[in-house]
Amino acid sequence: MLNFHRYMTNLLLCLCLLVLSGCRVTVATPNVTSPSVMRLMLWQGVNPPSNRTVLQGLVDQFNREHPTIQVESLYVGQSDQQLPKILAAIVGNAAPDLLWYSPLLTGQLIELNALRPLDPWLDRSPLRQQLDPALLDSMRLENHLWSIPFGTNNVGIFYRPSLFKAAGITQLPQTWSEFRQVAQTLTRDTNSDGRIDQHGMLLPLGKGEWTVFMWLPFLWSGGGGLEGSRESEVGSRENTGLPPAQGERQNVDIQLVNAGAIAALQFWRDLINDGSAVLSAPERGYELDRFLAGKVAMQLSGPWTLGQLEKTGVDFGVLPIPRQVTQATAIGGENLFLLKTTPEREQAAQVFAEYVMSEGFQTQWAIGTGYLPTNLRSRQSETYLAYKAKRSVVDVFLSQAPYGRSRPIFPGYNRISENLGRAIEATLLDRGTPLETLTAAQKRLDLIFNP
Repeated sequence: MLNFHRYMTNLLLCLCLLVLSGCRVTVATPNVTSPSVMRLMLWQGVNPPSNRTVLQGLVDQFNREHPTIQVESLYVGQSDQQLPKILAAIVGNAAPDLLWYSPLLTGQLIELNALRPLDPWLDRSPLRQQLDPALLDSMRLENHLWSIPFGTNNVGIFYRPSLFKAAGITQLPQTWSEFRQVAQTLTRDTNSDGRIDQHGMLLPLGKGEWTVFMWLPFLWSGGGGLEGSRESEVGSRENTGLPPAQGERQNVDIQLVNAGAIAALQFWRDLINDGSAVLSAPERGYELDRFLAGKVAMQLSGPWTLGQLEKTGVDFGVLPIPRQVTQATAIGGENLFLLKTTPEREQAAQVFAEYVMSEGFQTQWAIGTGYLPTNLRSRQSETYLAYKAKRSVVDVFLSQAPYGRSRPIFPGYNRISENLGRAIEATLLDRGTPLETLTAAQKRLDLIFNP
């Protein structure tokens, strides 16, 4: 009898697991309730909530215009919350049809065989010619295009014009040396109590991706780089059009120790040594509290901050990343991935992707969120020009766009970012010279990629 009860208990557990498993698949891949309507699932992590409202309005518009294709937009958390869900869904054959995520995920999705190259479809689409060519690097890996840009942005320096005026600064800095001097001038004792209560610049402290993303424009401006070659041990697959096989090890040639990287780290360290820059709380370099309170006069951020700042009523402007060797910035934003499903579902997903690339979508998305349009016609449309005329700061980000560079999108970038972040943090905390911290990071990467 005891064995019988155990048998029945195990049987019930198995049935529950099967039911739960079936429910999980149903949530991730919506059932088609009508043979004439294709229902697609879009996973996204759009933030803040006001931007999600803009997206939902655009999705609703698509659904009204395409009665046979209905897209459901589902918020699945921020990037660190999304990633395990995405990977589990792909491995469990329950992936969504469409995914909004950073293009840095491209290499990992290719390794999981979750994507098809989009070249055949994009080559036929007239919308490809309307895409900002500076964004191609965020789409391309191993001579193929794997995603489309959903929205783009780049890094600039927000500043408080009133604080510049109070300090007697009439010219915006354009070079590293001018910027350092301006930061020193803005570092002041404003209430005459003998203590500095206003610093020229806030620098992000931490080894996370935010710090790395904010620092990369200075790396490139200083003439440096970090991209290397990527080659399979069993031979290149570029000519076959196939992604690297799962588990196939990649040799990655990354050279962090270069003159531009050393100069960029030293520049940030000099700002600290001058006393004209103050560090953010660890991994909180995106917080604007001190900028809004007038405790710092300048802070690194991007156009996604515009809506937040406009609501505060605080005066602000934007200046381009100062140059050393060349003008540069880092391109950010998210891409739209069309995951492998069935030919019919993928074809329907392409219709939605064309909608995302279109002038109309990009204009509404940009005006509603502060992102820059990825569509070149959108940037010249009457609607967007009227919006931009009231926000001169948008011109700064648009003028920087041609000089923008994307972060590498191969699978090992997270390791590079992690070790580069450790070098930046150690330098800012005076735990080594730029050469020492970069050399240590390089040794760690060599052990990871080329043991």
